[in-house]
Amino acid sequence: MTATPVKQKYDIKDISLAPQGQQRIDWAGREMPVLKQIQERFAIEKPFAGIRIAACCHVTTETAHLAIALKSGGADAVLIASNPLSTQDDVAASLVADYGIPVFAIRGEDSATYHRHVEVALDHRPNIIIDDGSDVVATLVKERQSQLADIIGTTEETTTGIVRLKAMFNDGVLSFPAMNVNDADTKHFFDNRYGTGQSTLDGIIRATNILLAGKNVVVAGYGWCGKGTALRARGMGANVTVTEIDPIRAIEAVMDGFRVMPMAEAAAEGDLFITVTGNKHVIRREHFEVMKDGAIVCNSGHFDIEIDLKSLQEMSNEVKQVRNFTQQYFLNSGKSVIVLGEGRLVNLAAAEGHPSAVMDMSFANQALACEHLVQNQGKLQPGLHSIPEAVDKEIARLKLQAMGIQVDSLTPDQEIYINSWTAGS
Repeated sequence: MTATPVKQKYDIKDISLAPQGQQRIDWAGREMPVLKQIQERFAIEKPFAGIRIAACCHVTTETAHLAIALKSGGADAVLIASNPLSTQDDVAASLVADYGIPVFAIRGEDSATYHRHVEVALDHRPNIIIDDGSDVVATLVKERQSQLADIIGTTEETTTGIVRLKAMFNDGVLSFPAMNVNDADTKHFFDNRYGTGQSTLDGIIRATNILLAGKNVVVAGYGWCGKGTALRARGMGANVTVTEIDPIRAIEAVMDGFRVMPMAEAAAEGDLFITVTGNKHVIRREHFEVMKDGAIVCNSGHFDIEIDLKSLQEMSNEVKQVRNFTQQYFLNSGKSVIVLGEGRLVNLAAAEGHPSAVMDMSFANQALACEHLVQNQGKLQPGLHSIPEAVDKEIARLKLQAMGIQVDSLTPDQEIYINSWTAGS
């Protein structure tokens, strides 16, 4: 390892918010038994002794438990926000005041502050980067080549981030291993589907107080996040249409009972639009032009570029804040379009993000992925690596155990049958 870096302090809104943050962190912990067990083991074994970790995540009550687990394991960790509207300022304060974890995150921080915090994370000279969208890794690769020798590896839990890491590897610039937390079964089956589905509708309802029953809801993208969002919207009585670019996912949406059509057609029918693609300008000028007066658009994919807000601004003569997290754009045509959470993740901008119970498994994956990197330092090749199946199943086992649920085991005869080609049918 290189010389110990100069220690940073913190950059948060108000340290006096710590008592409120501690109370909320404790509340979230009630639903996070898997990560709690991992934290307790880490506290004994200290797998991260001498390891510097920089985490770029949504600074929420659930993320707090990941940060606490890493510190319990001996890590010298700093935490920055991956999204300016997801930070819970009281949680940031508690992590600093009660746990001594340097946090650089302020709800509503501007782009300049965000990029400064990315630099702070890299100034920590991390050995492991926990990323959410791969901004820290991308900055490291582009601007901090001298620090590459410090890196043991990175972990990434978003679809967008995985896409960027694959592109880096294909371009030959990813020179260290990256753990693909996003594709772990105990992550995407639950976090992406059930977490995104529930929290997205929670954010929409908090921001607007609209009745979903009877509304025409358009879900852009039918990956795991889109599936969960579409399922929950239908469960609330909405008429759901899916837009897709992938023919296999489109067929799946049809067979799941949803209408499927191009956004160019859906734009004229929808009352509420939810993007969950991770791509840019999924809803753009030609779609705004044909939308109903008062159509609502929001994003639950990743970055705020899924909705082409620049074009919407150019088409408008006035923008009015009509509710918290709710802006009405008055178009030159005489109609209006309503945008939630400034086009950022609506479940975090207007609500509290995923329920703790699903983040328990996601952050268990993050914690164990970091441990896997340390245990296999120098053995893993550069590029993406899956979470080991044994780790994935252990997280599921711990979750079931915490829920008081038991499952069957194979009999010896079944073990022989399922693993042999000689046993007849």
